[in-house]
Formats: sequence, structure tokens, C-alpha cells
Amino acid sequence: MKKNPKIKETHFKYYTPIFALASLSVWSILLFCCFSPKNNDDHQTPPKPTLVPTCRSRVSVYVYDLPAEFNFGLLKDCHHLNVYTDMCPHVANSGLGQPLQDMEDESAATATWFATHQFIAEMIFHARVLNHPCRTRDPSRASLFYVPFYGGLHASSMFREPNHALRDDLAVRLVDYLQSITWWHRNHGRDHFITLGRTAWDFMREDGGPDFGANRLLNLPPVKNMSVLTVERQPWQGHNQHGIPYPSYFHPMTSQSMLTWQEKIAHSQRPHLFSFIGGPRKGVEKAAIRDELINQCSRSRKCKLLKCENNGRNNCHEPKRVLEIMMKSEFCLQAPGDSFTRRSTFDAVLAGCVPVFFSAHTAYSQYKWYLPEEYKEYSVFIDVEKGNVSVEEELMKIGKERLEKMRKRVIDLIPRVTYVHPNASDLGFEDAVDVALKALSMHVQYS
Repeated sequence: MKKNPKIKETHFKYYTPIFALASLSVWSILLFCCFSPKNNDDHQTPPKPTLVPTCRSRVSVYVYDLPAEFNFGLLKDCHHLNVYTDMCPHVANSGLGQPLQDMEDESAATATWFATHQFIAEMIFHARVLNHPCRTRDPSRASLFYVPFYGGLHASSMFREPNHALRDDLAVRLVDYLQSITWWHRNHGRDHFITLGRTAWDFMREDGGPDFGANRLLNLPPVKNMSVLTVERQPWQGHNQHGIPYPSYFHPMTSQSMLTWQEKIAHSQRPHLFSFIGGPRKGVEKAAIRDELINQCSRSRKCKLLKCENNGRNNCHEPKRVLEIMMKSEFCLQAPGDSFTRRSTFDAVLAGCVPVFFSAHTAYSQYKWYLPEEYKEYSVFIDVEKGNVSVEEELMKIGKERLEKMRKRVIDLIPRVTYVHPNASDLGFEDAVDVALKALSMHVQYS
């Protein structure tokens, strides 16, 4: 039978679109399977979410943009900012100083350890607040006004200036400047604060009193309205003064760096019952305490002694050596130095070493925002006014269980007494600046 060509042609016209559609579908499937980007979790790392700095408190701090003569301008003459030391290496990196390469973890992407000078807190505080999530650019919304005066650096450059008027000049001009600003008069300066990297004694010269190089910044009436954050407050007259930690050497950028360090020191082997790092001092009372501790430590097999001055070399300026000794010690003796307080207290906390105090003004009356009210939780107090006491015998009375609890408490304190790197963002813990701003805000609100 002969096939009808019209039927064949009709069938072809009918099936052609179907064949085309099927071919297109198959080709699409092949393209998707063979040429589309692969989403393979084994080989691709999803992008990390960007951490947005968050202000976790009701603080709103406004930072004054002071004339350069009160802060950054002083750094131009960094060689003469201290009559004893060339400060140029120390004012680098926003006051953190020079990086300590021998302290860094090999995996660290950025520097976290620095040879930080003990009297540089005002610079570090300033750099941190400039980048702080609770900073506001609108003064009308501020609950706090920060006056970033580098008063400690200026004071140390003028210790040998015999002319009191010249020694006080910059402080007087600062007060005049503040009183010319509208926001000062809103609360007569009571919501304003300054940070000083030196002890309050360096700013409290009184007419007719002893002259050891101080100026009278803190005795100027307008400044008495302000809050003063200082590494050592005057225990009896410093009603507007609040103690902040001396900066140590650790300035982490991430919470992981902090956790890694805490874990490391929690498992440190500590062969020394106690240690003393320091040297003798002049003055009857100071010399007596220091000399006695040095003698006791040198005679004890359970104590590690590191004298600062040794053959013209200052061992106390070697951060790695200092921290290594503290990390191998259960207790670290904190005798008063040139004044009541010591940077060594915060080095000890950083090393997980339980501090031993001989004066209530070395820590207990100083750092109430930072340290537990119950001092026995984290420290030992030996009252030297009761006469000579065997430090070794006193420390041997402390049982292992109590010691472990104290060390854990000390290690838990590390974040809040640490100044993190100024470029750090959302860390998940409060550092020394966070603690100060929150406490200061409450103080201003309720005072």
C-alpha cells in the first residue's frame, strides 16, 4: 500500500515543536549539571559575616577635638616628653609602643603584644574611644564629654621646670578653653572627664607644699567638677578621681586571642610558690618593705627574685622575662614602689599570678570599678604594720583548693583590666575602656 505523503508531512509538522522543546530541555539540563558553578561545601568557605560594632550600654560619649597643643602636638617633641626616657618609641602605634615579635603566636595575623610604657594610658584610652561604638558625633546626644588631654606626657616633660607658672601654663589654658565651650556650662563640667597616664600626685602641687615637679591641674577649681581617670588616685582627697589599670603588654584584636591566652596561662606549670620583681627604693618606709621582701625572697628556695637593676641592665623592662617568671609563680609580691600602685599588679593578673599586697592603697582603694569588692577572692593581703611577717609561711597556709579558686578568679579578671587594640571591633567582652565608660556614665547620672 502506498503511503500518503501528506500524512507524513502532517506528522512531521506536528512533532517538530515537541522535538525542539525536548532538545532544549535536555540541553538546559546538561548546561546546569556540567557548567553551572558548584556549591561544594568541601571546597568553598562561605564569607564571614561582617561584625558591626555595637554599643552595649547607654553610654554616649562625645570626644572633644582639642587644639593640637593639648595632645597630638605634644608628640612632635617626643624625645623630650620625659626627663628620664626618650618617649618616641613608646608613643608609636597610638601609644601601644613597639611590637614584641618574640611574644607573638606564629598564627597571629596582627600584632597583639607591644612594649607598652606604664605611663601611657591616656594615649591608648584616646585612641580606643575615637573608635568606640558608643562614641557620638552629636554633643547634644552625649551623656559624657571626653577631654583628651595628654596631661601625663606634658607633666613628665616639665618635672625639672623651676618656674611654676610655666609648669602650670598648659593646664591653665586647657581650663580656659573648656570654659569657653557651650557644653561645659550645661552641667558646669560634671559630665566631663579626662584621663591621665600618671599618678594623681603629679598634678596636685599645693602652694607652700613640697615641690617634686608636679603641676596643679587637679587643684584647679573647674577640674574638681570633672571626673578624673588616673592610674593612681589620691586616696584621701581624690573624691573626683577614679583608678584605671596601668596598661600591660597585651592588646588583643579578637576575642579568640583573649581566650587562647587565658587557656594558656590556666595550664601553666608554676614551680615557684612566689616571686618578687623589682628593686630597692629610697625613703624610710618604702625602703623597709622592699628591702625586707628582697631579703626574704633571696633566702627562700620557694621564691624567684628578679632585681630590676643588674650590671647596668634593667630586667624589669623586658616584658617576656617578666611574664615568664610570673607565669611560673603561684603568687606575685606587689610592694609599693615610688608610689602606692604598681604596673606589676596588672602584669601579674595578665600572667594568672595571684597578687600579694602590703598596702590597701596598692589596689583595694584604687580600682573599685575593676576588682572584686571581696579582696580575698583574688589576692592576699599581708599587713606589714604588724611587724615582720614570713611571707613564705603565710602563703603556705593557703590550701590548694582555695589557691585554684583564686587563680581562676584572677584569670577571669584579665579582659576587664586589658586595653584592647584601638582597631578592635566587636569583641564580645568588656575591656578596661568599656568598664570605665559604663561606670563613669552611672557615676555622672547618679551623682
